Amino acid sequence: MPPYDSDSSDEGEDYTETNVLLGYATQEETGDTISHLGGRPGWIDEKTAPSGALAKCKVCNDPLTLLLELNGDLPKNFPSHERRLYIFSCRRKACRRKEGSVRGIRGVRVAKGTAEKAAAKKTEKTAPVREESKPQPNIGGSLFGVKNESSGIAPANPFSNPFSSGASNAAPSNPFSSSGGAPNPFAPPTPAVKITPEDAKEDAETTLPETFASKVRLNTPAPEPQAPRPHEPWPAESSFPAPYPLYHLDAEYETLEGPSVPEIPENTRMEIDTEGSSSSVGGKEDKEVFESTLDKTFQKFADRVGQNPEQVLRYEFKGKPLLYSDNDAIGKALAAHSENGASSNAKVTTTARGGAGMPRCRNCGADRVFEVQLAPHAITELEAEELSIEGMEWGTIILGVCSKDCKPEDIPEGEVGYVEEWTGVQWEELASKR
Repeated sequence: MPPYDSDSSDEGEDYTETNVLLGYATQEETGDTISHLGGRPGWIDEKTAPSGALAKCKVCNDPLTLLLELNGDLPKNFPSHERRLYIFSCRRKACRRKEGSVRGIRGVRVAKGTAEKAAAKKTEKTAPVREESKPQPNIGGSLFGVKNESSGIAPANPFSNPFSSGASNAAPSNPFSSSGGAPNPFAPPTPAVKITPEDAKEDAETTLPETFASKVRLNTPAPEPQAPRPHEPWPAESSFPAPYPLYHLDAEYETLEGPSVPEIPENTRMEIDTEGSSSSVGGKEDKEVFESTLDKTFQKFADRVGQNPEQVLRYEFKGKPLLYSDNDAIGKALAAHSENGASSNAKVTTTARGGAGMPRCRNCGADRVFEVQLAPHAITELEAEELSIEGMEWGTIILGVCSKDCKPEDIPEGEVGYVEEWTGVQWEELASKR
């Protein structure tokens, strides 16, 4: 990968560091003892494995093979959660390019008392400060020299409230006053409730998003509830296919040299072969023809990955995946969301998809967000010992996870639970379609 040089600007080179964390496969041990490419899975609690139903290909029902296990702890986002991410794939050729041949799992253990602490914190933030009503100072007297004299009636304050309930006989009577008449149905209760600006701000931040979100989804059908999950024992190790070789993961932030997508010059010229004859033309028409035949999304993917060609994964929680193509169903859905999200006035009309263009979490109904994707070089590393030339055919595998990092409802706090998450597989385009 291009080395980062702080003095590169003097030589005319421009490097940019992104928020994407790249993973590189290595046979040497790293500081992360959990994350690895290939090998066999490990669990948060070795006594608690996922249901065996999650270990099977949805196409052939055979056990899957591990591609990736990742330490997903996010102390800033979920300080009381232990997290693991897994991506499995079926090795049968007949299952390739079929939905369900690649599956993603998220393991989570929420510390005991987390829900109680969150509820107490929310109550503390939203509880108003109550104070006894106090007599209001004489603003008119302090600003304009108006004061009450014991021997006479004070002159009227030109800025006073004509509906004031003061006792002065010179002031007009307040039709809503509670003194000497019927009770005022509009009178505020006493003692008065005083909410400080800080409380009001915190209360708005706490309640407004929930209220707004609930209104937005009034016309959106709730996700179908999952059927009760019968817990099957995780299959014995001997029932799985031979694992891929195990690699440790080293990580560093992505650095890019120059623009990731090259601009097409205005004076681009190309040869066009029409019915066996070749002719050379140029100008604007050539440029439009060239752009129409160029898969810009794939070109961007190739250029971006090509700057760090040995990357096996890309990680950015709540980031944007790097699409392999926008011609398939996965690419169209995610690209459409990206375009809609670019405009504050855009409206997403799809009901089954969440905030990232992915289906909502089937466990709790929250939006899903991007977290990690596998890059093509992972295939090279995983199949380094394979003799067959017919290996994996995906361009990238995208894993979307619950934005709230929910746990299964039937798993109490302090215990480990596993939830199936969304995997978007973008397969390599066949040579005949390229």
